Amino acid sequence: MAIKYHNPKSVSLSGKYSLGAEVQAGARYLFVSGQVGVDSRGKLQPTFDKQAVQVWKNIGQVLKAGGMGYKDIVKITTFLTDSRFVVPNRAARDQFISEPYPASTLLVVAGLADPAMLVEIEVVAAKA
Repeated sequence: MAIKYHNPKSVSLSGKYSLGAEVQAGARYLFVSGQVGVDSRGKLQPTFDKQAVQVWKNIGQVLKAGGMGYKDIVKITTFLTDSRFVVPNRAARDQFISEPYPASTLLVVAGLADPAMLVEIEVVAAKA
């Protein structure tokens, strides 16, 4: 199974993501629910940077449980509570995600389930 990434020159690309990710037939999919910056003890991390890294660690644990890893992610959806977090969000993501980059959407929202939560990320992964 291969994943083909589509980045046509006729569409602007302004970041570390792909415009499209095509998963061939026969792949196994794993849909990871939105993860927040809460550690295994149920403690919410105190800063955006720490929450963002914890989110990616949590995603990694769910991927591992499904027999997958960060390289198997084909789609990322990120929810931030403030546009000031865009740059530090990219820095946290870059610690875990490398080329080929998955398709990605980033939204700035009014809030999450708990006002102290600053970031939530959900992913879709695929593997043969």
